[in-house]
Amino acid sequence: MKLIAKLAATLAVVTAFSFSAWAVTFNIHNGGDVTSLDPHKVAGDWENRVVGDMFEGLMDKAADGQIILGTAESYEISEDGMTYTFKLKEGLKWSDETPFTAADYEYSFKRLFDAKSAASYAWLQFSIKNAEEFNKGEVSADEVGVKALDETTLQFTLKEPTPFFIASLTHYTAYPVPKHIIEEYGDSWVKLENIAVNGPYKPIEWVPGSHVKSIINENWYAPETLKIDEVIYTTLEDNATALRTFEAGGFDWVTAYPKDQYKRLMQERPAAVQVAPMAGLYYYTFNTTVEPFSDPEVRKALSMGVNREVLAEKIVGTGEVPAYSWVPPGMSNYGEVARVSWADMPYSERVKKAKEILESKGYNKKNPLKFTLRYNTNDNHKRIAIAIGAMWKELGVEVELYNTEVKVHYGDMDQGDFQVARAGWISDYDDPVNFLSLLQTGYGNNYGRYSNAEFDDLLKQAAVELDLEKRAEVLKQAEQLILEDSAGLPLYYYVTENLVSPKIKGWKHNNFDIHRTRWISKEE
Repeated sequence: MKLIAKLAATLAVVTAFSFSAWAVTFNIHNGGDVTSLDPHKVAGDWENRVVGDMFEGLMDKAADGQIILGTAESYEISEDGMTYTFKLKEGLKWSDETPFTAADYEYSFKRLFDAKSAASYAWLQFSIKNAEEFNKGEVSADEVGVKALDETTLQFTLKEPTPFFIASLTHYTAYPVPKHIIEEYGDSWVKLENIAVNGPYKPIEWVPGSHVKSIINENWYAPETLKIDEVIYTTLEDNATALRTFEAGGFDWVTAYPKDQYKRLMQERPAAVQVAPMAGLYYYTFNTTVEPFSDPEVRKALSMGVNREVLAEKIVGTGEVPAYSWVPPGMSNYGEVARVSWADMPYSERVKKAKEILESKGYNKKNPLKFTLRYNTNDNHKRIAIAIGAMWKELGVEVELYNTEVKVHYGDMDQGDFQVARAGWISDYDDPVNFLSLLQTGYGNNYGRYSNAEFDDLLKQAAVELDLEKRAEVLKQAEQLILEDSAGLPLYYYVTENLVSPKIKGWKHNNFDIHRTRWISKEE
């Protein structure tokens, strides 16, 4: 970075501290610890809240979740659905005042796909021609279907028509990163003294384990529209403490609170409780590479042994819906959700059948099935794990509970270091494939390493099917297959569990529970 740019960045930080006393501050309880400010290196909703304020892709989402133009001024799609051409807004800049061009997008997508980047989420953009092949080292970067035609024109070539491609461009894997800084500083580009961003807000503090703080990026294309001067994203995995802090006025937005406080909050602070359906699934994943979880019958017995109705209504209790499918209701281009064949069996009969299955596998009082159930530190996850452990005890199963902070939890899952573990998925874009691909062979978030050639083939068939009704039929076949194979253990569909101060304006419910600061204002 040029010396003048560094001086400007330093001045911006000093200025930020000087006005913080009177600035309009948005205090967010962000949950887990942010592992990176690099949008190619993050994976959680708590990180999405941070990088989504600091970076902006070609497409964006309005406060209500509708897809809108981001840095793109317009786009055109070819008749065969294989080519997308975007025109960028004029005069775009990075926060260090370096001009922002289509070449930044070309560089960013190719960096995302480069195996050296170790971007575990790169697969989400594999609809781009040769993206997966480049990631595997089978072709060169020049063969990837993303090209800057000139400074403001970017063109994508897809490997097949993709109904959700525009939606996928709202995801943080499609955010640009600054080539001019990365080439100078490498992985250190995200340090505060080096970083440049292209979104509404820029970071000025980052204390791992504590918080990230950002202020308005005056070089964004519309800073005059922003009503929040600074944002503080606080790391705090203790939901009870988060709730107490909110009630004391310390947080404007709490992203999770103890479920057993829901009824009290509805009585005492109904205007603050923001509960709405969302496209998300709470589930347990089996490590299918280790015994006995490589056996679909054992997985089936454990799945049948969970009383989802009690779990959703009594243990969680804030409007969640029991899940007997992998894809939540309401996803576009799908219709009615699939449903595992034994879903309507009375629970007592399911327990009896589950016991019979385990006994047939040699598990009994003298030789009980024993394993460790992992979850990330969170009061709600703990309550759910205890409840499910008690349900499995009725089957003669002995479960040891083990919890770690969220980044350790998912890091261990990435390495396959678990037997059964808690996971959750909030849809990245409005299409059932975003959920089904979690169980596709080789995909980054397939924590349990589930692999089924027939399932993979069905997803490939769906990928080239232009008729949306026929495509939905193929996807339903794929989902039914993994449900009957007990590839994972869906527990319930998410609802939002936010607490929002009445001082906050511009907050709107949306199916993805994404709330960017650019749409928010605050009454003092």
